[in-house]
Amino acid sequence: MEIESPPVDRQVEKPDGERRGLLLVNTGDGKGKSTSAFGLALRAHGRGKAVKIYQFMKVPSARFGEHRVFEQLGVPIEGLGDGFSWKSRDLEHSAQLARDGWAKALETINAGEHFLVVLDEIMYPLRYGWVPLEPVLAALRDRPSHVHVMLTGRGCPQELIDIADTVTEMAAVKHHYNAGVPAQRGIED
Repeated sequence: MEIESPPVDRQVEKPDGERRGLLLVNTGDGKGKSTSAFGLALRAHGRGKAVKIYQFMKVPSARFGEHRVFEQLGVPIEGLGDGFSWKSRDLEHSAQLARDGWAKALETINAGEHFLVVLDEIMYPLRYGWVPLEPVLAALRDRPSHVHVMLTGRGCPQELIDIADTVTEMAAVKHHYNAGVPAQRGIED
């Protein structure tokens, strides 16, 4: 590692634009997309802002760590799916759940009552064609100007990247699963 001196002068000019709702995307093959979105949700909630979280691949009865803490904090989190596709017994049913879930999320976004709406793992239903991309893009472009939306999932479509304000691509450098260490409670769930 090379040691460097800490910066002492702030060289960056402060933006002078207006504050507005942002469209944020966490994508890529690395771990941490949803975890980062949950951190943002906690930050917004900590500032007294209304937050709603939709999880497109989790079942409504899910009780993972995030569900337990958000329930304790009074942050609504809702599973919209029936698990990942390889666990589905009926992919058309899974697709319908995704479409119904998008309708709920769209209603929440358009109502403008939430500072932040998280659409966790929405990239899967978009990539599978379960939720058409064009209406999602239109809704995100036309949302109330004060509503922030965070979308997560691998394989974000370029069209969504193009309209987003901030896109972070998580890169897999190393993952414990590849070394034979299984998923663990409190880390993966």
